[in-house]
Amino acid sequence: KRGAELAVEECQHQFQSRRWNCSMLQGLQVFGKVAIQGTRESAFIHAISAAGVAFAVTHACSRGELEKCGCDRKIRGVSAEGFQWSGCSDNLSYGIAFSQAFVDNPERSHGISSSRVLMNLHNNEAGRKALLAHMKVECKCHGVSGSCEVRTCWKVMPPFRKVGNVLKEKFEGATEVHPKQVGSRKLLVPKSSRFKPYTAHDLVYLLASPDFCNRDPRRGVFGTSGRQCNRT
Repeated sequence: KRGAELAVEECQHQFQSRRWNCSMLQGLQVFGKVAIQGTRESAFIHAISAAGVAFAVTHACSRGELEKCGCDRKIRGVSAEGFQWSGCSDNLSYGIAFSQAFVDNPERSHGISSSRVLMNLHNNEAGRKALLAHMKVECKCHGVSGSCEVRTCWKVMPPFRKVGNVLKEKFEGATEVHPKQVGSRKLLVPKSSRFKPYTAHDLVYLLASPDFCNRDPRRGVFGTSGRQCNRT
């Protein structure tokens, strides 16, 4: 629940000045019909939601709020830079494993052959990678009057706003893809040969977005009100 709230807050912050402002339909899926249409908005929703669950669970682990996990005790010894690994490193591997089980499983239950499922699973993982790629090291000095004779350090997650900023950039540069059968596997490949190949960190989408200016209840689009909508 906390992970989903984080994701909604961050999505609405990142898109507050856009035609689609991450609006929600009460009583339906969190983001309404737009979330299930294979668009780049859907790609962002999946990525930020998967990252939100991993972040919230990891944070709860470090704070001692969950029985099944705690700090990451695998990081031990002296680093290449000469500091001592100590303290409570964020147990992101647990948070990511939980997110994979909790967020990905409903998708996998639909079967891995669907293009939409492949898209959603890829974007879920891209969201978690945005979190993992921006872990940082925090340190504390020990010694006479803070002389830093000994430095102990631990790994912490980035602020969730940083994850939102990274994924918003990925949204702007998302790759349009289409399914292609390669042997017995279905893969998502860039729709045009002019598009750059995407990586595991990038977002992908299958369908162009509606313009979000005009109301279209069938597609879950509220339309723009209270300001002029410039579709370009």
